[in-house]
Amino acid sequence: MNKKVFIFDDNADILELCSLILEDAGYEIKTSATSNHIVDQVSAYMPDLIFMDNWLPDVGGIEATQELKRHPDLKHIPVIYFSANNDVSALAEKAGADSYLSKPFDIQTLEEIVHNYIGK
Repeated sequence: MNKKVFIFDDNADILELCSLILEDAGYEIKTSATSNHIVDQVSAYMPDLIFMDNWLPDVGGIEATQELKRHPDLKHIPVIYFSANNDVSALAEKAGADSYLSKPFDIQTLEEIVHNYIGK
């Protein structure tokens, strides 16, 4: 059974790039351009890992991550905050994310983070 990764980002190029890289590495990928109804979206897929962009329409990444981390059935899922913001580490901390990845990112770094959190 492949490990599942859910990527939230409103940039179609980022979603496509991450999907190609991680599917090629053997992961199952789901993407969403919004974090609206975050609990419903994540509950329906139950990923092993979540990547959360900071700038999302309507409900932003910080609010969405905080909502997930408050939910008893979802709070165990690691959330990797990713953003081009210079202050991504502070944003990740404010959101309650488990780690962060700065954009633009190196493909190897992306794969390492996923492997470190959920293995193969």
